[in-house]
Amino acid sequence: MPRNCIVDSGALVALLDPREEHHRWARETFLSQTGPFFTCEAALSEAFFLLSEPRAQALEKLLRRGHLEFGLILAQELSPVLDLCNRYATVPMSLADACLVRMSETIADPVVITTDSDFKIYRRHRRQIVPCLMP
Repeated sequence: MPRNCIVDSGALVALLDPREEHHRWARETFLSQTGPFFTCEAALSEAFFLLSEPRAQALEKLLRRGHLEFGLILAQELSPVLDLCNRYATVPMSLADACLVRMSETIADPVVITTDSDFKIYRRHRRQIVPCLMP
């Protein structure tokens, strides 16, 4: 069954950097999903920061070729995203994680592809488990 894949920065880094611990898992996971693949500016910012050249160029190519789509416009979702950050302040929840959880609330049939175990703690719509694929 097709799913709308929401991609976290850690999964992108693992996919593009063969030195990453979860590289094999990320490759297999991305190849097994039909997409579409959604992300947000905050997750991309984290991924670009973590990737060195030429892997950052590979991420740029994924974007330019349309393999990653933006599933959230932060300006339009700012209040619910900030509410999530406040709700999970003790975790703490990053802006990127809050955006991805919010995307899971607004995109039909979502699954978050992540290496971040904090997604086991987060809840969408306050009570629902965030569907995830993780190593």
